[in-house]
Amino acid sequence: MIRLAHLSDIHFGGENVAAVTAAAEMLREGGFDLVVVSGDLTQFAEVGEFDAAAAWLATLPGPVLVTPGNHDSPYIAVHERFFAPFGRFRRIIGQVDGQIHSGEGFVVRGVNTARGVQPRMNWSKGQISARQVRETADWLCAAPADQAKIVVCHHPLMEMIGGPMTGKVWGGAAAAQAFSECGVDLVLSGHIHAPFALPYPFGDCRTYAAGAGTLSLRERGTPPGFNIVEIEAAEIYVRAQAWTGSRYETHRTWALERRRQAA
Repeated sequence: MIRLAHLSDIHFGGENVAAVTAAAEMLREGGFDLVVVSGDLTQFAEVGEFDAAAAWLATLPGPVLVTPGNHDSPYIAVHERFFAPFGRFRRIIGQVDGQIHSGEGFVVRGVNTARGVQPRMNWSKGQISARQVRETADWLCAAPADQAKIVVCHHPLMEMIGGPMTGKVWGGAAAAQAFSECGVDLVLSGHIHAPFALPYPFGDCRTYAAGAGTLSLRERGTPPGFNIVEIEAAEIYVRAQAWTGSRYETHRTWALERRRQAA
């Protein structure tokens, strides 16, 4: 069994301190094959917030794969937002786009769907370019068929029905279809601060989107939490962990049927 921890939207500078501390303790005890953080490490992309995020990440058991979110581009330093939107992230946290990890039985690639500026009023929404889709799909398609294939990005490529907010990702539906066609199993995201799991409506409908909640004080109708993802031969289990104020409890579980591999 492959076991992943999926966290998102910690928003250092506005984090739920108790929930963040307890999550790290749980991760250190959990025996995870990979820890994924799908963006919005910070609240305003201030250097001190990134430093706090980096210090926290250093306490987690490796390996760890982190992608940026829209809050990880400076809100106040407008010049940086325009000309080096993820310079602070790159300098303090690491690679911005195309992060990869290969583990026993699975492969993962990160995609940066956040942008510093966009030709629309709401810069917080997502984009994924044709180049990003092509490079990600090519890399994952080249992996052996028996490997679980996972994409990590900040914005959900397709909307969660009834969600508390939207991603409105430019290019998102085309990316979801391309990832479905190359046999991706999971696309992990955050942004909306609520856990979910759903199939993409393409091909065999066995490519799934799974979103993690938040570990910040910016709750949107659900308690702070993160997801535990367990991948078995026939099914994927997404277990949303909810912070009660003193401990984590499994709030909801989704059982997702994996596609059958050709004999």
